[in-house]
Amino acid sequence: MRKILLLFLVINSQNIFSQELFVVTDPASNVPANSLAVNIMQSAFKEKFESGYNYHFMPEVTYGLNKNLMFRASAFVSNRNNDLVTEGGSFYTKYRFHSTDDLNSHFRLAAYGRYSFNNSDIHQEQIEILGHNSGFETGIIATKLIKKVAISSSVSFEKALDNKPNYLFPDNIGDNATNYTLSFGKLMYPKKYTSFKQTNINLMVEFVGQTINENGRSYLDVMPAVQFIFNSQARLDFAYRHELVSSMLRTAPNGFYFNLYYTFFDLKSKK
Repeated sequence: MRKILLLFLVINSQNIFSQELFVVTDPASNVPANSLAVNIMQSAFKEKFESGYNYHFMPEVTYGLNKNLMFRASAFVSNRNNDLVTEGGSFYTKYRFHSTDDLNSHFRLAAYGRYSFNNSDIHQEQIEILGHNSGFETGIIATKLIKKVAISSSVSFEKALDNKPNYLFPDNIGDNATNYTLSFGKLMYPKKYTSFKQTNINLMVEFVGQTINENGRSYLDVMPAVQFIFNSQARLDFAYRHELVSSMLRTAPNGFYFNLYYTFFDLKSKK
């Protein structure tokens, strides 16, 4: 039964499961209903003003309640203080409110929200509640799939709060920002599907930017990535993030991502 289900997903939703799984940004599509996805996110970014790398380990678990609604919980661990320390976590939800499907394409719209808590020091102007700041973010995502190419874009509002109990957000920098992303992904292999066990290879590039609303300072990064999907269930991501332009203080703008992702499909049928 499992093989039949997975084969159906591959043949009828092959592009959804391939090019729409971006490394850093989320598409408007969701984790399949009644499925659980586990992602081991890791990043290593070169420190700009001192030697060494800023390492983050951020495991996350995502559950698809139905085809339109999913929930995610994440934990934040880093070596910023020269030792691996758990610094906080976040809760995320996404609701797909529009879907248009054609024979070889589809279009999705989704709204999302995230709340994070963090106890680390506040050390840069960039606001990043996924691993650095306490705060919240809310936004909207649009994703278009045309055959083997996916294009996804998002815009969001992000607000930083105090990193309690020890670190108040500085008064001399802006505490809220507008974020914007644009991502492209293409399925490179296989050219034709014959089995759900075939390995998928996707190439993608993501652009991620932010503007501090109070002072207009901003940055724009580019992230080329390669992605491997095995047995339609396991996934490996490799990406490099590079700062293109910036007018704000960022302590570690350039670095690498490495993700290990696995999906447990159709949990209710296994009970």
